[in-house]
Amino acid sequence: MSKAFLLLPYLILLLPGLAAAAGGEGHEQLVLIDSAIGYTAIGVFVLAYLLVMAEEFTHLRKSKPVILAAGIIWGMIGYVYASHGMSELAEHAVRHNLLEYAELMLFLLVAMTYINAMDERQVFDALRAWLVRKGFGFRALFWMTGFLAFFISPVADNLTTALLMCAVVLAVGGDNVRFVSLACINIVVAANAGGAFSPFGDITTLMVWQKGIVEFWTFFALFVPSLVNFVVPAVIMHFAIPSVKPESSDERVPMRRGARRIITLFLLTIVTAVSFHNFLGLPPVIGMLTGLAYLQFFGYYLKKTSHIDLNREAGGRMGDVVPFDVFNKVARAEWDTLLFFYGVVLCVGGLGFLGYLAMASEMMYGEWSATAANVAVGVLSAIVDNIPVMFAVLTMNPDMPTGQWLLVTLTAGVGGSLLSIGSAAGVALMGQARGKYTFFGHLKWLPVIALGYVASIYTHLWLNSAYF
Repeated sequence: MSKAFLLLPYLILLLPGLAAAAGGEGHEQLVLIDSAIGYTAIGVFVLAYLLVMAEEFTHLRKSKPVILAAGIIWGMIGYVYASHGMSELAEHAVRHNLLEYAELMLFLLVAMTYINAMDERQVFDALRAWLVRKGFGFRALFWMTGFLAFFISPVADNLTTALLMCAVVLAVGGDNVRFVSLACINIVVAANAGGAFSPFGDITTLMVWQKGIVEFWTFFALFVPSLVNFVVPAVIMHFAIPSVKPESSDERVPMRRGARRIITLFLLTIVTAVSFHNFLGLPPVIGMLTGLAYLQFFGYYLKKTSHIDLNREAGGRMGDVVPFDVFNKVARAEWDTLLFFYGVVLCVGGLGFLGYLAMASEMMYGEWSATAANVAVGVLSAIVDNIPVMFAVLTMNPDMPTGQWLLVTLTAGVGGSLLSIGSAAGVALMGQARGKYTFFGHLKWLPVIALGYVASIYTHLWLNSAYF
């Protein structure tokens, strides 16, 4: 994806002809990058992504323009190839992209279902209430929410983690705009950094793992660089935090029955996915879907024993009883994100089939060094969503050592922290803490965040030199 987006500034300037690239099954792909179809596809994609970036102002869900763009791009490709009697080549290419999307979508769907189940069982509300009840000072809470975001996001997604920690900050910070703003910046940086060293922490790391490019345990070599990315700016921002200790709250939120067992089942699901991939050579999504069955059977148990919840309610030990239904948790998945992912994969796949990604790859990984290209990927991720960026890199599949693949995984994951619009966590917190955490408030601390970004890269190059 990075390649598609890295192309954007050069789309008009860098369109020299390419020789026909070899296609599947011995056929020759058509040369279309200098054609009207190629130019139109680029224009459609750019327009769709401009609408995605303007979502905050237009309130048009980001999945809508990219799904339409995907259909238009592949419709044009299909028309041209059918007119040349080569429709099977285009069909093969789009089916390949669709399979890649299906694996990732089902994987994420299971993860989102578990997160929704834990949310419904009030796991996150209980954690928030506990943090508020402890009466930590602003500086202590700044560090605590940061570290919790860093260590929760590798398991839960960075968006859910950021929203949870922001709720704590808003509950304690109240009208102290300075504290809320700095704490939100810290949470965004920490959540993005935490997701970078785990295959489950971010969609980009998940894509690299599922491709089989980097082994599961190898990702954890990024732990220290990710920690540096979070800690360096946090140490500097610490001195700007007001040294105030707000009043504590007596709020208590009990977790609903089965909450701890659902957490255990989620961890078991992760173990299953890793085992299926590492020991059986099967796609991780098969293990994740098997783990969904764990939750389904446990949900059946909760339904059959719902009389226990009713008795607790009668005894005043529990609030409103909500019958557990696993399919409600599936329905509550972030479908806009999942469908956006579909549109991105198909759009970028279409541009790659037209030849633009090969051109971008030659420019970035041929003329530049791999390190410079991968650092640029991270900077680009601050402007463009890192999902299409990483998918473009994977589609181009440059010949790089494991250390460079780890580097691009790191930069794509943490680069989004440079701007508030660079990650889903930042965009969500601008809405949740409206008026307190803003784009320009985040931009003010860009040099400090960039210092952490650079420090994490040098830490990786030094600490993980054996992978290069």
